[in-house]
Amino acid sequence: MAISALWCLFFPLLTWGCPSGCVEESPVHHDVTGDAKKPVFLRDIAATTAFISAAEVAVIGFFQELERPEVSNFHIVVGKIQEVPFGLSTNPEVLSHYNITSNTISIFRMVDDKRQDLELTNGKKIDAAKMSRFIQINELRMVTEYNPVTAIGLFNSTVQTHLLLFTDKTSQEHTERVRRYREAAELFRGKILFVLVDSNVKGNERVMSFFNLKKSQLPALAIFHTPDEQQDVLPLGEVTVERVQDFCSSFLERKQRKEDPSPEEKTEL
Repeated sequence: MAISALWCLFFPLLTWGCPSGCVEESPVHHDVTGDAKKPVFLRDIAATTAFISAAEVAVIGFFQELERPEVSNFHIVVGKIQEVPFGLSTNPEVLSHYNITSNTISIFRMVDDKRQDLELTNGKKIDAAKMSRFIQINELRMVTEYNPVTAIGLFNSTVQTHLLLFTDKTSQEHTERVRRYREAAELFRGKILFVLVDSNVKGNERVMSFFNLKKSQLPALAIFHTPDEQQDVLPLGEVTVERVQDFCSSFLERKQRKEDPSPEEKTEL
């Protein structure tokens, strides 16, 4: 996959230098208490399927045996990441159903119907910090807030059209804007990734300048197709579901016509 100019802007912000170094992070403290969050034990295929379907992002540890160091590390991560539901299964039928052949942490995403696996094979040292980084990179949602970590997950997604909403998170209208934006995102699941960019974060000025946007024009939408870098921008006086939907639909229709011209256009060519 060719690296688009847009996402190239993001990678210099990473202290790790490049996506291949994304597993480095400050150590996760091992002060797990008795009140720590615990994973849901998934006893069969039906329970596992229901668990995955119930959340935008679900993480499951598939383990062939529980007496392993990586299982202890998994429990540490579960206790540290509060906003993501975690499950755990050792049932051979469940592991076979999901084609698990070694201890694996899997992330299931509703936004692009994708699964990402981190295999914990023998000889591959993956501690709690690296597990946490894997999850943080890949937990894309219906609306994913941009930061240097989620940028990697956005770049690696199979959904190649990204919509960015540039907005001020301190605005009184922010909560309602995001609610409407998320409602529109449901209409384009699997077609467009919806991204939220906080205009108050200094590093995000690079992204605004890429689309030739100024703070005085915000809130604004910018849509970007990564393979050919086709883009469009729409400053908004107000964020509404209808305006977001029309903007996205128009862009997708233009892109489709460009890829598959009508018989009349082919004749003219």
